[in-house]
Amino acid sequence: SLFSSLSSLHAAGAGAGASSLSVRRYDAIFSFGDSFADTGNNPVVFGWYSVFDPVTRPPYGSTFFGHPTGRNCDGRLVVDFVAERLGVPLLPPFLAYNGSFRRGANFAVGAATALDSSIFHAGDPPPGASPFPVNTSLGVQLGWFESLKPSLCSTTQECKDFFGRSLFFVGEFGFNDYEFFFRKKSMEEIRSFVPYIIETISIAIERLIKHGAKSLVVPGMTPSGCTPLILAMFADQAGPDDYDPVTGCLKVQNELAILHNSLLQQSLRNLQARHPDASIIYADFFSPIMEMVQSPGKFGFEDDVLTICCGGPGTALCGNQGAITCEDPSARLFWDMVHMTEVAYRYIAEDWLRIRVTWEQNNLSVFRVHKKIYTESTKFSVLI
Repeated sequence: SLFSSLSSLHAAGAGAGASSLSVRRYDAIFSFGDSFADTGNNPVVFGWYSVFDPVTRPPYGSTFFGHPTGRNCDGRLVVDFVAERLGVPLLPPFLAYNGSFRRGANFAVGAATALDSSIFHAGDPPPGASPFPVNTSLGVQLGWFESLKPSLCSTTQECKDFFGRSLFFVGEFGFNDYEFFFRKKSMEEIRSFVPYIIETISIAIERLIKHGAKSLVVPGMTPSGCTPLILAMFADQAGPDDYDPVTGCLKVQNELAILHNSLLQQSLRNLQARHPDASIIYADFFSPIMEMVQSPGKFGFEDDVLTICCGGPGTALCGNQGAITCEDPSARLFWDMVHMTEVAYRYIAEDWLRIRVTWEQNNLSVFRVHKKIYTESTKFSVLI
């Protein structure tokens, strides 16, 4: 499993005594990403731009925390469940926490992109243009990490030791890049950006390895074609043939996510070959979500699995006045227009903690839901 792989990775570098499961395996977790990983940075960032943030209002956080925490969820995220399993405190959001970051920090921000935000604003109309995507890209988050580093360790060796005993989550990145491009570019143009997004993620991983990171988990993209926001965005222009007849998801948007994940894995294999002392683990968001979409009953979800728990009627977003919330979030896959419920994130975390991390098996597990998806992925990698 990912869990045993991570614990054995740490044990391998820490002497025989560390292999006992009762011993803390990681001293800290550092996380980079977007709203699938953000544990409370987005309210601060939205404040910089004077933008209302519905995540700061109930019913966000209601299932587990009992109040909004800045997470885009009714409760915990995948990174929370992994931290709990590894015996590390839930990650404090870097921008919203005044305490110690010795046990880890979360730099992820809702709406963050892999690519620099300026790329998306080229050609924006003057005043009144949306501030999104805001300046919280992967490069910016790495800058925050580097600004924190001197408070965590002093010498090169001390930093290598400390970060070598830490776990790094790099992602998910990509969903927001493509979502912002969907508003402005053709699918053909968007596909041409995939290698640049993958390269940006890869450069960030190399930068972290230079700082001493030895254990890195790199999540792939979710099936964006199943996301209620994307389904709503394309509702007026998509024809019947654009939808998967089994799931109701948009085929081309999911194929884009498959292409992204396929190229990401290729890139991670290359990085692993260049850095044999590090362990770079691909974490699969796509397959467990597709499994939930295809077999909702197996997970205790309602049959109309693409229906959100919180939001509506009309344009009322979750957290806005007048928005309705379902009675039982645990019977829903989607919490709001983009994000999953706590129970769905728990299933995904369990899936990640179960996967045997060898490249051959990991590649097979990515496409275990559909052989059809696997062939589409290889077709796209040939195109690229």
